[in-house]
This record gives sequence, C-alpha cells and structure tokens, in this order.
Amino acid sequence: MTPSVVHRPRAVNRRSVITAGVALVTAAALAACGSGSDAPATSSGSAATGGEITFLSWDNEATMTPVLQAFEKDNPGWTVKASYAPPVAEYIQKLQTQLGSGTAPDVFIITAENKVQLMQNGLVADLSAQPFAANLAAAEKQTYTKDGKLYGAAISSWGGGILVNDDLLAKAGVTTWPSDWNGFIDLSKKLKATGVAPYLEAVDGVTLTLAAQLGLQNEALGSQMDPQIWGGKTTFAQSWTPAVEAWNRLFTEGIVPKSAAGLKGDQVMQQFQQGKLAMMSTGSWGLAAVQQGAPTMKMSFRPVPGFTGQPYWAGAVSPGLAVNAKAKNKAGAEKFVQWMSTNAGVAAYQGVTKSITTTKDYTPELDPALEQMVGPVRDGKFYLPVVSWPDHNDVLGTEATSLLQQLVSGQITAADVGKGMDAKLAASR
Repeated sequence: MTPSVVHRPRAVNRRSVITAGVALVTAAALAACGSGSDAPATSSGSAATGGEITFLSWDNEATMTPVLQAFEKDNPGWTVKASYAPPVAEYIQKLQTQLGSGTAPDVFIITAENKVQLMQNGLVADLSAQPFAANLAAAEKQTYTKDGKLYGAAISSWGGGILVNDDLLAKAGVTTWPSDWNGFIDLSKKLKATGVAPYLEAVDGVTLTLAAQLGLQNEALGSQMDPQIWGGKTTFAQSWTPAVEAWNRLFTEGIVPKSAAGLKGDQVMQQFQQGKLAMMSTGSWGLAAVQQGAPTMKMSFRPVPGFTGQPYWAGAVSPGLAVNAKAKNKAGAEKFVQWMSTNAGVAAYQGVTKSITTTKDYTPELDPALEQMVGPVRDGKFYLPVVSWPDHNDVLGTEATSLLQQLVSGQITAADVGKGMDAKLAASR
C-alpha cells in the first residue's frame, strides 16, 4: 500500500511508540503460547458462503472506500469492515494495542517500522504458499520475508530523487542531466550564477540525495551493506563516510544554506511551487501535492547523480498487507489479500493512489513526470536506510538525523557521522 506519507525519510522520533509496541507484541506472543491451544483460527465465513473480513488500514477512508467496494462487487457475499489509523506512529500504536488485547483485525498493514516485531513474534501468517506470491515483485517479497517465509503482500514501491522545474533549467541553458555528483555541483553553481536558487532540501532525516548515494555503496557491496554492518564485516564509518562526504559538498560549497538543518519539507515545497527554486528532493508520493500548488509548472523527476559516476534513486517497497496469525476469518483474510494482488485489485488501488505498482501482470498508468523513475522502481533499484536496516530502525533513524544536522552546522566531520552510527548501533544491542 502506498499512502502519501509512507516511509518519508524524516526525523520522526518513534522510540516510545516502537518500544511500547515491542512490549505489546511480546506480551501477545507469550499469551498465545500460554493459551494451551494450537488449534487454527476459526473462520466466520467460508470461501463458498462469504462473510465479514476486518481490516485496519493506514490509507484513509477516502482512499480505501472505492477499493473495498470493488472487492465486494467482485466477491459477492464478502464484506470488509475497515478501521483506520494514519501512519506512522498512530497506526503502529493502534495495531500493537489491538494485538496485545487480542482484538486485532483479520488483515492489517505490515511496514518497515513494525515488520521485525510482527514476524519475530509470530503475529502474522505465512503467505508463502498463497497463489498471489508468484505475482509479487522480487524486492517486495524480499522486504517482507524472514527465514524463507513470506509475511506481507506489497503491491507497490516508491522512488525518490530530484524534482526539477524544467523551464528554469531550460532558461539557464541546461540541456543534459549530469550523471555524476561533480556535474550536479557544477550545474547548481551555474544556476546560482544566473540568480536562480539552484537546489534545496530539508535535513530532517536521512535526505533522499544521501539515501541514493548510500544506495550506490550498497550496490558496490552486492546489496549487502546493512547485513554486513550488522554482521561485523564492515561498519557505518567505512561504508557511509565516502557518501556523506560527497553529500556534504552541498553545504560546504554553498549550494544549500546551512539553515536547511532547521527546514521542513513543506517549506522547501512552497519555494519550489512559487518558482523560486530550480530543484528539490522529494518522492513520487509528493508529486501530487507539488502539482496542486503549481498546476501549470512543467516538472520532472531525475535520478540523483552519484559520486561514483552513475545516477541512482532513493526509495523503498511500500507497506504490504498481512494476515493476522490469529485471524477470526482466515479464509476471508486470505481471499482479500489475494484479490488485492490481482489485476483487478491492483488497478482499483492504483486508480485512486496513482502509486507505482509492481505486480508482474499489471502496468500502471502514471504521470509523465515520473517517466525516468518508473523502470528502476519497478526493478527494485532504489535504497532507503531506515527500511533496509535489520532492526533498531527508530533509534538509528533519530541518531542519523541528529548527526547529519551537526555535520551541516559544522560541529562534526563526515567521518564522525559514521562513527556515531556505529556507537549507537553497539549501544542498542
């Protein structure tokens, strides 16, 4: 599923929510083990007669209502009783409270922020043998797989890069997009010399440009950078420092003011919408909001030019659907998740959200501004640290934000960022 705020790399301190969530899911797991019953969950309906399916969504009611209506039309006799909680912290809090009290719905959202707890504590059902698994993209399956078992069905991903005001670049005589970071720095300086504010991003988390640079490091390590850090084969200091040094040139060479450490994404977007800014970083989820404030602007997404000489995208697999391991209507839950991954289900969801869906048998119709992004995103060629980290996501995300803001303000060096992340990981274990 792809809500408008999913997995945005921002500085949201979720420590208290996630910590509470871990306690609740652990309590739920222990309660289940102590119940003395290993009987499968009963179903309030059958595949033949239908029944009611309960569902907790973090897409809002306006988004999901037409999707659920399409499901019920295609599946007579089945109804979906949905409840809603917005991402990220409020959704996780609500779900974990329900899991702890044994009142969780048949189907709910699994995402980067809660997948480890859900899978490790046996709170989600194994979907590996379900027919829809073969229709999911490789990156989607990998994200929600543990020990060879699939626990979440994600039908879309999002990409993040640099959104460009095409007219401002054309006026400055820019005809080709740079392939490397040196070229991007030079392009930004050229724009600045003409009196145009070249580029801006809010440092309220691991920014999308830095995430893309780190993605190149991950590629160089066979897409195993984070497992190798957690396994002691490398460190944040070793793998992050070259990318952080390159990214920091935005600030040391005057492309982005140091005050960006205190900006929010909405402030950057407003400047871009007003035509005062040539380039900004955002994700595909942000395009509609930008266009709403600048309906006549010609804009397009471009990949982040890499410091190693090739462009790359930030991004992540979107949240997926999970079946409650103790679902009251397991047959209905599986039927709903199955339908959501079919051509009809994906089309219904994509028609409302305009997300970059990734199932094998459906090609989404997308805004032309996303043209360069779509192929890499559907192929899983993207990276976002907080999603890729095996655990301690909330603590490490908060620490990364703090360290990067200190770097931008000149208090520490690029090497100190990696060292700080290593220290935080060690302290979290």
